[in-house]
Amino acid sequence: MQATITEKAPLLVLRFSAMGDVAMVASVLEELAAQHPELPIVMVSRPAFAPFFEAIPTLRFLSIDPKGRHKGLIGLFRLYRELRHYRPGTLADLHDNIRSRVLSLFFRLAAFMGAIIGRSSIKIRRIDKGRAEKKALTRSKNKILRALEPTVERYAKVLRQLGYSLTLSHRLCRKARPLRPELATLFSAPCAGYIGISPFAQHDPKRYALSKMTEVIDMLNKKDYRLFIFGGGASEKAQVAVWEKQFPGLINLIGQFSLREELDVMSHLDVMLSMDSSGMHMASLMGVPVVSVWGPTHPYAGFMGYGQAQEDAVQANHPDRPNSIYGNRPLLSNGQPVIDQIDPEDIVAAIERRKRNRKEN
Repeated sequence: MQATITEKAPLLVLRFSAMGDVAMVASVLEELAAQHPELPIVMVSRPAFAPFFEAIPTLRFLSIDPKGRHKGLIGLFRLYRELRHYRPGTLADLHDNIRSRVLSLFFRLAAFMGAIIGRSSIKIRRIDKGRAEKKALTRSKNKILRALEPTVERYAKVLRQLGYSLTLSHRLCRKARPLRPELATLFSAPCAGYIGISPFAQHDPKRYALSKMTEVIDMLNKKDYRLFIFGGGASEKAQVAVWEKQFPGLINLIGQFSLREELDVMSHLDVMLSMDSSGMHMASLMGVPVVSVWGPTHPYAGFMGYGQAQEDAVQANHPDRPNSIYGNRPLLSNGQPVIDQIDPEDIVAAIERRKRNRKEN
């Protein structure tokens, strides 16, 4: 619980997953709250994502427990009963999955019954994910290669349909969050700069080859950058342990700190290097410029980090890109994953260019 909600009817927002999508919602709600400081917001998502929303003073975060308390139809009805106590005036379904549709249905039915007896109703709008456009973008024949509406603008459109005026700046807003002493020492040694690296992704086709990422790390290490590795599970942590032995200045954050502390560290980076993954969106939320690496996916699908520059996207060159929206389908070129055709030198050059531009600006 992060704020005292005012008496104005709250906006209820639903987005349960995935991590990167929820981080993008946070970027949009920050702008909404700044433009409507009197508006109470109730955000419903998974408990792990609560730190994304802590900078919004008029937002209350509520956790969904889809495997426990809120499991199944009965669990969703239980969640509906919990949410209706906030008496929301508007509901933004930014997920459009079965759970969010069922919750919306409960609110619609209650509004219908309430209208009969003269009670106020709730206004509900759902995101248009542009599935037909995305299918045209990713098909192999008659591909329509054009930039689609950014996901953050799709979120904002729902809020506008609910009656809230909202203009997205699409600019990074730097947030240098305070560090506790243990974390502050990570930034105490003199170096050429602080670079975060999020080298992994949920789907293998979006991952840059470990051998090539090792080359990138080696080049950055030789240039005296302090390197921080973010994101991953047990197997990824084991790989990073190999890098730790090879590059003593590298810092492995996987499994070491909470998400909130990772965001604290991220907020002090000069640049983040990320795949098309949640690391890009978390860094964007902290106002950190990101050099992103794209293989089978494409920024045209609308998932570029909020406020990030198109020229900082390092992309593979292949006529079939993108072949999927989420990167769950392999895309090969001469028997090699298309992402691995990107030269490590190009990634390092993009990082240094981005760091230089930030210093000049």
